[in-house]
Formats: sequence, C-alpha cells, structure tokens
Amino acid sequence: MTHEHTVKSFDEELQQLDRIIAEMGRLCTAYLADSVATVLDRDAKAGDDLVKRDLEIDRMEQELTQCAVRILALRQPMAADLRTIVAALKTGAILERVGDYAKNIAKRSVAIAQVNSVGPIHTLGHLSDRVREMLKTVIDAYVARDPKRARQVVQQDNAVDQLHTSFFRELLTYMMEDPRTIGSGIHLLFVAKHLERVGDQATNIAENLLYIVEGSAESHPRSKADSSSYVSVGRPDQEGKRKQ
Repeated sequence: MTHEHTVKSFDEELQQLDRIIAEMGRLCTAYLADSVATVLDRDAKAGDDLVKRDLEIDRMEQELTQCAVRILALRQPMAADLRTIVAALKTGAILERVGDYAKNIAKRSVAIAQVNSVGPIHTLGHLSDRVREMLKTVIDAYVARDPKRARQVVQQDNAVDQLHTSFFRELLTYMMEDPRTIGSGIHLLFVAKHLERVGDQATNIAENLLYIVEGSAESHPRSKADSSSYVSVGRPDQEGKRKQ
C-alpha cells in the first residue's frame, strides 16, 4: 500500500483483496498451462479431469466480491481506496473469465484427441507461452503497484495478436490442403482465440492497475494487431494451384 490508515484493520482488508487476486492469478496461469498441455499432448483424459478446476477460481472470485462489498459497507472508502476496491472487483471478474477460457481449452482437448492432428500445432505452444507470461507479469505488477510493468504488458498485446493471426492463417492453409484436418483445425482455432482473449484480459488488468495508481487508465485507444477476421485462403483450381 502507498499509505497507512489510522485503523490498521482497514489496511489488512485492502491487502486481503490483493492476496486473493494474486492467488487467482497463480491458479489461472497454471490452469492455462495445463489445459494447453492436454491439447498439445492430445490427452483427452487429462483434459476431461481439468474441467472441474474452474470451480476453485469461481469460488475465489465470490470470496473477493464478498470481501470488497464488506469493505464498502463498513469503511465507506474514498479516493484511492475506492479505486482500489473497484479495480479489485473488475480484476476478479477478469480472472474468473480467464478461468473460463482455460476450462474451454481443456474441453476442446477431448475432441482434438479424437481426430487427425494438424501440422502447425507447435505455434499454439508459443502463443500460450506469450500469454501466460503476460498474465504472470501483470499480476506481479498489480500486487507491487508497478505501472511501468503494467505498460509493458499493454505493449506486449500486439505481439500476441500478430502471433494469433499468423497461426490462424497457417491453420487455414492446412485445412484447405487436407480436409482430414478440418475437425481438429476448427477446435484449434477456438483454442487460439481463447488464448488471444486472455492476452486482452491481461491488458485489461494492466489498465485497472493504472487506474489505481494514477486515477485513470490510458486515454488513447488501444491498438489491435489481430487481423484474423480479414484472413482468407483461396480455393485450389483444377491444376492444384491456389487461387487468391
């Protein structure tokens, strides 16, 4: 905390919000890693087992909400303290959503294990590594109240968007060339999109931190480097050459 209150228990209650967020962040990062591993390893049983892990993240978000509401009711905070509580509520909801993305990836792994594999799946591992590093960094920055690292996370989002677009384009090419890969390819497209969205959510947490520390988030519009919505692959002509 940047200052101490006359009533020490007030500081402890605010610090409890950070402790819950730090633990939720740790669980979400590990959950993402394990869920993506089941996709890469084509391990349907492990993926099925992972689905239930989301319940713990949901429980922690409820605990965070109850703690925040109690502080609002009993302390009637103002200024920086009020910003801290509002940002904590928003960050808890974001992390709960990240848990949902990890759960959905685990669900996809069950289907992916039952169909033909797709060539560029290793790129998914790189995307996952980038996103999880963003999430870990932003949670550390949030707890430390470090706006410099928060801005670094915001800047990293473009690299994640570009990697997602590259994977999207490469995967479409494989699916066009070998229709047997369409089943797994479609599921992998969803997995990649979930990861790209986690990168966006990490950026949202960074903006929440800037709101706590500086009183407002970045005022300029956030740039987006994800152009997957505009990617298309031409159909092969009669000689097997791809038309653009």
